[in-house]
Amino acid sequence: MIAALRKVWRRSRIFNYGFVERDLWIAREAARVPAGSRVLDVGAGVAPYRPLFAHCEYRTTDACPLQPHQNRGGQPYGQIDYVCDVTAIPVPDASFDVVICTEVLEHVPEPIKAIQEFGRIVRPGGLLLLSAPLSGYVHQEPYHFYGGFSPYFYQKFLSENGFTDIQVMQNGGFFRHYGAQSVRLVNCLKPSVLTRNPLLQVLLYPLWIPLVLYLGILTPLIMHVLDPLDRSNMATAGYHVRARKCAS
Repeated sequence: MIAALRKVWRRSRIFNYGFVERDLWIAREAARVPAGSRVLDVGAGVAPYRPLFAHCEYRTTDACPLQPHQNRGGQPYGQIDYVCDVTAIPVPDASFDVVICTEVLEHVPEPIKAIQEFGRIVRPGGLLLLSAPLSGYVHQEPYHFYGGFSPYFYQKFLSENGFTDIQVMQNGGFFRHYGAQSVRLVNCLKPSVLTRNPLLQVLLYPLWIPLVLYLGILTPLIMHVLDPLDRSNMATAGYHVRARKCAS
């Protein structure tokens, strides 16, 4: 029962919105890609999007520097077709109709060079699907080099590298971001995290449970309802970016 509840929690759009919304966005985009298209998933890791592109010629790249426990879901790498640096993918120019790259740029020492490489390998008129955080915590260390990227980063460097029709869409607004931090706070206050003393843990759990109800459940639910009211586009977990390679 507890395992089932944890699974619902991990997959909930309310309690884990950044992760879930990104997957839903890629699923919607994948459904629009014509059958037989050549698709490259850059920094694919465990290749979770492979089933979404079953109607396409789907290929993957990754430098593969991480241990399995650092990957998504603690899984080993999926089938990786090109083990390489993101800035030097061993394929000819204009090789792919679609390039996707999700939550990778923050792990690349030279992200602008990565965008230059995307501009090289996407065919004219082809599609780039890109996501990265705006704010977050250190993860997949020691391969985490940047805290996040603003809309102006994407607009400037994508346009300079041959992309047009650049759409930068926030992954949730301020309220949902606040709700996610509330969940993180209650997890940090868990007695087993605060202390290794079993007796002290027993004493702290009755104090922690009300925090779970308020900070871990009620607050995210309220923030989820309020999120459509935020119009700033400046406080978010990150951005989803869709861009076309110039046809000429």
